Amino acid sequence: MSVLVRPAVAREGAVGRDVFIDAVRAVGTASVILVHWLMPEVAYSDGRLAIGNALGHGGAWVLTWVLEVLPLLFFAAGASAAHQLARRPVSTVQLVTQRLPRLLRPVAAFAATWVVLLGALLALGAPAAVVGQLVRLAPQLLWFLGVYVLLLLLTPNLAHAHARWGWRLLVCVIAAPFAVDLLRFGIGVHGIGIANVVLGWLVPYLLGMAYVDARRRSRLPSARGLVIVAAGALCAAVLLATLGPYPASLIGLPGEPVSNLAPPTALAVAHGVLLTCLVLLARRVLVDRASAGRCAVAVGWVSRHSMTLYLWHLTAMFVVAASALAFDAVPDPWSVTWWLSRPLWFVAAAAVLGVLVHLFARHEHGCRPSVLLRSAPRTRYAGHSARLEESTLPIDGWSAQVGTQHRQRIKDNYGLCHQEAPQADGEEEAPQAAAQDASPASQQEVT
Repeated sequence: MSVLVRPAVAREGAVGRDVFIDAVRAVGTASVILVHWLMPEVAYSDGRLAIGNALGHGGAWVLTWVLEVLPLLFFAAGASAAHQLARRPVSTVQLVTQRLPRLLRPVAAFAATWVVLLGALLALGAPAAVVGQLVRLAPQLLWFLGVYVLLLLLTPNLAHAHARWGWRLLVCVIAAPFAVDLLRFGIGVHGIGIANVVLGWLVPYLLGMAYVDARRRSRLPSARGLVIVAAGALCAAVLLATLGPYPASLIGLPGEPVSNLAPPTALAVAHGVLLTCLVLLARRVLVDRASAGRCAVAVGWVSRHSMTLYLWHLTAMFVVAASALAFDAVPDPWSVTWWLSRPLWFVAAAAVLGVLVHLFARHEHGCRPSVLLRSAPRTRYAGHSARLEESTLPIDGWSAQVGTQHRQRIKDNYGLCHQEAPQADGEEEAPQAAAQDASPASQQEVT
């Protein structure tokens, strides 16, 4: 069923992007890349490629509690979809058709490139077993696409339900994965765990939507409330890891009977709620850092290329790992040599990824790479707009008109290609009429 949603809230009067969501997406993307680049443990002998996980050694699992931040990417995705619905109410079909192309174009380019690459490896005489392992590894990152599309289909109905039930809906959605795990591990209904593939990621996605609603109502949660919820989530996660059937690592490791991500467990959900509270507590700092200087440029660049970075960072790692194997330069994980070689490993992987982003970023935006590079200065203007957005000054018709003219100058000087930056995630329009209708609300904090 298609639902038209127009949240009955006063506009915050923002002009430009929600820089906080850009910063969260950038932090999430960088952390996902970093944790994946720490993982590889490879060896090659007699035509067979052995692949392990370096995070399975010693106390390396502790890093997963810091770097496993996939919930933040779903939080940003939910917030972006909610921003779009708030700007322009659309049906479910329209929402999906507007947001999917930016995903499907780079995914299609990624899949086509890998099909050609695998065929070339076989033609060049690469062992079939090695090619088979690459066939299994390369598309692993695409699991998120099905989950994201399903959440996108649910978004208008979720917005409608949240407008009606508010925090009660959040409580029910957070409790659902715990109920599934109770049936899965407590009663032995193991097949039901697959439900958490959706329910587990629905939690941060809906939290992102709730953030947008609270922000537009100028009723963001107080620091005290966030600290209380974060403490509760941390206690729940520690108790589940200590007393429950869950491994301590938040990612799947070789030899572990249960993975906390496949499907997401109650422990992963508690950790996701903790991460969400922490980034909301750091919101002011993130906005300040992401609104000016080099941080603004970096956040803007990552936000514009997030899909390309996500898709190709494992390919960059494969290239570096293959080169290390060719030169017999693969140290034992967690050894002194391994740690000393990590800076070179990261620099090499980043260099390869940079080349891949330059080659394939145009599929994310439908532009030539040179045009994408010209668009970089827009980040500074976006940050400036965010500073206006974060102030407590009322946004009246005059300031909205100034903001519109400001954006027009950006478009004239730094405009993207034939599609004007498909209103990027979190970007909001502030027409003069809408701003005049909005009541100047001072920032409130509620527990």
